[in-house]
Amino acid sequence: MKLLLKILGGLAALLLLLVLVAFFLPRQYRVERTLVIKAAPATVLAQVADLKAWKNWGAWQERDPGMKLSYSVSPASGVGAWSAWESAKEGNGKMTITALSAAKVAYDLEFPDMGTTSKGSIELVPDGAGTRVVWVDAGDLGMNPMARWFGLFLDQIIGPDFERGLVNIRKLVEK
Repeated sequence: MKLLLKILGGLAALLLLLVLVAFFLPRQYRVERTLVIKAAPATVLAQVADLKAWKNWGAWQERDPGMKLSYSVSPASGVGAWSAWESAKEGNGKMTITALSAAKVAYDLEFPDMGTTSKGSIELVPDGAGTRVVWVDAGDLGMNPMARWFGLFLDQIIGPDFERGLVNIRKLVEK
């Protein structure tokens, strides 16, 4: 019985230590990927500003072709337009365009299953004969210790999806 109490006490101490360490982990995260595409910014913008076009190049739709997508009707495009998805593989979420210019699309992401939000953007910068596309997602992990530990791995989780999406855009527009 004493051994069991020592084991339980040790586990409780370890759990407490993990929770305390979590509060020293970064609260903010940022994932960024960049790719130069041999196309004019306007050509790339046509792919990223139209939420219905995302299904043609997004990594998430490749992994779950059966993902259920829905889109706002009014507005159908531009600031305020949104897309929502339901997926057993990728989870559920909603993306709303918050700013749009010839050089940038900014959006808010909502993940109701996880109770989290983030802000993203895709910036288009002329680069020689092409366009440097910079895709960023950033957010606040709050005070949740589990979220802060999870935040340590977000670059490895989201980054490859951004890379795949950028390569897919390049394939579409460089034809």
